[in-house]
Amino acid sequence: MESAFPTAARLGLHVLLYSSLLLNALFLVHHFLSAPPAPSPLLSEANNGGALSWALRAARDAESVAAAGCSGHGRVLLDGIVGEDGRPGCECNTCFEGPDCSARTPDCTVDADSGDPMFLEPYWMRHAEASAVVVSGWHRMSYRATDGLFQSVELERCIRRLHRAVGNAVADDKQIVFATGSMQLINALVYALSPDSNSGSTANVVATTPYYPAYRTQIVLFDSREYKWAGNTSMWAKASGNSTTKEDVIEFVTSPNNPDALLHQPVVVGSSAILDHAYFWPHFTHIPAPSDADVMLFTTSKLSGHASSRFGWALIRDEKVAKRVNDYIMQNTMGASRDTQLRMLAIFKTILANLHGKEDIFAFGHDVMTAKWRKLSAVVSRSRRISLQNIPPQYCTYFDKIREPSPAYAWVKCEREEDSDCSDVLLKAKIITRSGVWNDASSRYTRISLIKSQDDFDLLLERITEFVDAELTAAGSNSM
Repeated sequence: MESAFPTAARLGLHVLLYSSLLLNALFLVHHFLSAPPAPSPLLSEANNGGALSWALRAARDAESVAAAGCSGHGRVLLDGIVGEDGRPGCECNTCFEGPDCSARTPDCTVDADSGDPMFLEPYWMRHAEASAVVVSGWHRMSYRATDGLFQSVELERCIRRLHRAVGNAVADDKQIVFATGSMQLINALVYALSPDSNSGSTANVVATTPYYPAYRTQIVLFDSREYKWAGNTSMWAKASGNSTTKEDVIEFVTSPNNPDALLHQPVVVGSSAILDHAYFWPHFTHIPAPSDADVMLFTTSKLSGHASSRFGWALIRDEKVAKRVNDYIMQNTMGASRDTQLRMLAIFKTILANLHGKEDIFAFGHDVMTAKWRKLSAVVSRSRRISLQNIPPQYCTYFDKIREPSPAYAWVKCEREEDSDCSDVLLKAKIITRSGVWNDASSRYTRISLIKSQDDFDLLLERITEFVDAELTAAGSNSM
């Protein structure tokens, strides 16, 4: 009996020891499985180990604002007007009002003037995560960006990739210059293509009617000694066989054209042509082949809908011309905003990642714009008082098929002799449009924007339908 006790005691000690070891092992496993991952060295250095603390706060603010529905007729934005509760309130779409934008404004006049590209907002709401950008207060505080430059090298690569993938422009053999929207590029390119101030020559800047009015207004505003606005190309095209030289004329060619959506080529032989390809993307037009002009300009406002970011770029073959454009941009704004370039990098990466897939931005945009054009055309086809430009279905290399028209604008003509001011005719029907006079065309034409929000289009279609119905009712009464 005495010899058995030590054996039992030893057995109990072994059990206790192994139980303790097993328990400690379980505690360790629980600790490592449940603990958050260790912050990266970069995060630890930036915020003393508090991984994602500042980013999470920014994300919570953005998510909170985005969650507000505003009845589907408005948005709450981070920089919106703050109310009594200390939070920004709903910003309502045109013709909607109230705290949550649920009330329809009685007898509202529809604004179809602006080229505000809000039709792509639903696409970016679906891609909020992929396109979101969160930056710290110390991000890119310097004047310069990558490698001491003023332009993001990675963004430039994305732009070249996008042009190759879409097939709308040859970019690999050209210089890329970033700018604060294509508006800044209009005068920068004219400056770069004009004769040197010491030459004593003056360039004549022209465009084919109906043209985008900013060409004229910018040239007149800057009133330079090196160039002047010389109007329509018609008189210069006739003279191109003799006295006109390359140094004489700088021609703006908008393709597709704003306002009538037609594709154009230079008409003045020997001119220095600037191809404005703001709308040369598959959601607005067919792409017959890549454009390979010496000077081309593009803008994200019409590519992705991000008009507020003010980002555009030029593709320029001649290095000397590109340098002059860059010099102009540097003297004017010291380059495009670095914050904007970061946001555009996220936008371009999202677009590239979804090309030819279910979430292709061009397929989405084309579907939206085609539906609008069909509905508007169906209503206007019943009228003898107004008509639309004719745009036939055409083959598109991007979609590899015949595509239906999906123009950004309707170029409306008033057919009656007494309706000499078409913009005024539609204004009386509670539709604000842009008179053709702005495009150096007849007042018998007016432009209707189709790229605004779905609310804007639905209200436009309602007013146009009322206008045509009133016309048909009046015609029926007169026939009796």
